[in-house]
Amino acid sequence: MGKRSKSGGLVYSTDGGRMCPGCRRPEADCVCVRDTTRIGGDGVVRISRQTKGRKGAGVTLITGLPGNAVQLAQVAKKLKALCGVGGSVKDGVVELQGDQRARVRAALEKDGLKVKLAGG
Repeated sequence: MGKRSKSGGLVYSTDGGRMCPGCRRPEADCVCVRDTTRIGGDGVVRISRQTKGRKGAGVTLITGLPGNAVQLAQVAKKLKALCGVGGSVKDGVVELQGDQRARVRAALEKDGLKVKLAGG
């Protein structure tokens, strides 16, 4: 059951499970995430570490992964579980908390991708 506001609009509901914030449908029925445009570059996956603008907290950035937005989210989920850390996908870049370059490189090379460590 869901709660309704005074105007009758739905405020909160657990009936559909997790809801997409964009189209306000259940995640399984989301129409806005099913983007088929491919994100990627020259076929080389680059892994870097960044601390700038993050108050000293380092993150691992993975760019150049082949696939669309849905596929990137699946890869990010797999890598987060492998490393045991949090993370996100922003503008086609997978971000993982902490310095996870070695683990990510091994996992992506095992999947048959060409990987380079970028940055210092």
